[in-house]
Amino acid sequence: MYVFLLNQLVSTRKKIKGQLANALTLINLGLGITAIMFILQGSIWYGFLFIALAALFDRFDGMVARKLKIESELGKQLDSLSDLVSFGVAPALLVQQATLMPLSFVSGLAVVLFILCGALRLARFNITDSPNEFIGLPITAAGCIVAFSTLFTEQLPATFYVIFMICLSGLMISNIRVRKV
Repeated sequence: MYVFLLNQLVSTRKKIKGQLANALTLINLGLGITAIMFILQGSIWYGFLFIALAALFDRFDGMVARKLKIESELGKQLDSLSDLVSFGVAPALLVQQATLMPLSFVSGLAVVLFILCGALRLARFNITDSPNEFIGLPITAAGCIVAFSTLFTEQLPATFYVIFMICLSGLMISNIRVRKV
C-alpha cells in the first residue's frame, strides 16, 4: 500500500510539473480576455493594466518550460493562441477604443490588419526553427508597444496610431531578424 501511494504521489508531482508552464500560459490568456472585457466596457486603464500583466506571465511561461525541460508542441500552440489574444486582439482594441474612434473605417482596417499580421507572424513562428532569433517583430513586443503608446493619447493624434499600427503590422510579417533575449 505504501509503495502504491508513493508511486501515485510521484506520478501526480510529474503531471503537475509538466503542466506548470501551460498553466502560466492559460493565465496569460485569461488576462488578455479580461483586458478585452474591460476595454469593451470603456475601462482603458484596466485594459492596459491587464495587457501588461499578460506580458509578465508570457515571459514566465517560456522560462519555466525551458528550465523544467517541459517544452511541448501543445505548449507552443497554446502560447501562440494566448499571444494572439493578449498581444494582438487586446492591444488593437485598446488603441481602437482609446484613440481611433473618430477614424472608424480607416482605423478599423488598421486594427484588423494588426491582428491578421500578428496571427500570420505567430503561425510562421510555429513552423520555423530559428533558435537564436525571431524573424519579424514578435507579436508580444508589437502588442506591448501599441498598448504602451495609449498612455500618450492626449499628445498624439489619432492618425499617428493608424500609421503606427500599420507600420508595426508590416514589421511583424517582415524578414527582419530580432535577437532572442
